Amino acid sequence: MADWAPILVGFLLFILLSPGLIFQLPGSTRHVEFGSFKTNGKAVLAHTLIFFVVFTILILAVGIRIYTGQ
Repeated sequence: MADWAPILVGFLLFILLSPGLIFQLPGSTRHVEFGSFKTNGKAVLAHTLIFFVVFTILILAVGIRIYTGQ
């Protein structure tokens, strides 16, 4: 059996936390921008740290597991 949780959780968080897609923290002109489709270096770093923290909490602390097959 393969554990698909890290792959699926990582994929979903990558989509949701892409800077500029839904929100951008910090924004180019304001602290938080929504749907700007633009990014900067600070936002990439901030979203990377948020991704790492949320991914680690969900996989290691909460222990999400998704098994497929027999």
